[in-house]
Amino acid sequence: MNQLDQLKKFTKVVADTGDFGTLKEYAPQDATTNPSLILKAAEMPAYKSLVEKAIADARKSGATGRALLNQINDQLLVLFGMEILKIVPGRVSTETDASLAFDTAGLIAKAHRFISLYGQNKIPRERILIKIATTWEGIRAADFLQKEGTSCNMTLLFSLPQAVACAEAKARLISPFVGRIMDWYKAREKKDFAPAEDPGVLSVKEIYAYYKKFGHATEVMGASFRNKGEILELAGCDLLTISPPLLAELKNSNEPVEQKLSAASAGQSKIEPLELDEKKFRWLLNENAMATEKTAEGIRLFNADALKLEQFIAAQL
Repeated sequence: MNQLDQLKKFTKVVADTGDFGTLKEYAPQDATTNPSLILKAAEMPAYKSLVEKAIADARKSGATGRALLNQINDQLLVLFGMEILKIVPGRVSTETDASLAFDTAGLIAKAHRFISLYGQNKIPRERILIKIATTWEGIRAADFLQKEGTSCNMTLLFSLPQAVACAEAKARLISPFVGRIMDWYKAREKKDFAPAEDPGVLSVKEIYAYYKKFGHATEVMGASFRNKGEILELAGCDLLTISPPLLAELKNSNEPVEQKLSAASAGQSKIEPLELDEKKFRWLLNENAMATEKTAEGIRLFNADALKLEQFIAAQL
């Protein structure tokens, strides 16, 4: 049995891609997308028809200018999501605009827009996760959306305070970014880390233990991996979202995979509960230079790729 199949015994495997061929090859349970992945896929000739359909559907509204571009973008994200759901048996994550990261009302409105578009195409909301950046405003949006039955995937998450606030808002799922945490420490300390000592891996293990010890239902999905070792060190985590190259590495290896995380062992961890309000959240995030810098950087990068996608769409018009 290859490592990918072994991993699936302990963890729900999610594909981090917008490419349908990859999804069919690795048979993940769920799939995640973001502006960078959708831009990459939209530029591929194989998906030209989806871009054309998004443009045609949006034009029916009679919108022009900026409003038309926004509608096409939303249509395109949902069209990719719909195609992905024809392949995966579970859920797809569709990301809100990074430019709305500090706009609670805007995030709620965008989530409603996505759910409406999916609903018009007979896709139930149970199969949709709305991706939201883990800012205080984003967490408040998730709190509102979860109460009305819309599940949220909290992305750009780099610290325990962010994770705890998401759990208290009853977000369906969080996506702590393993590789980007490691990138920061590698640049700062100018050294490589073995998987068991990887700061990103240790962060996810801490969050996982906290959730299990205090009975939080929010799922933990490790994301943004830089190497196979990080993935194997988190075998047993609720979910892991993995890029196509690393899925290939796992599939092409038959070395044994050991379960490293379990709810039973995590429940025995010596962790104190963290009490948070807005002031405490903002202070603790500010005190964590890595989390502050990587959250801000991630929002900027996703927004930059969203603008590139917008320019790509405008060129098609």
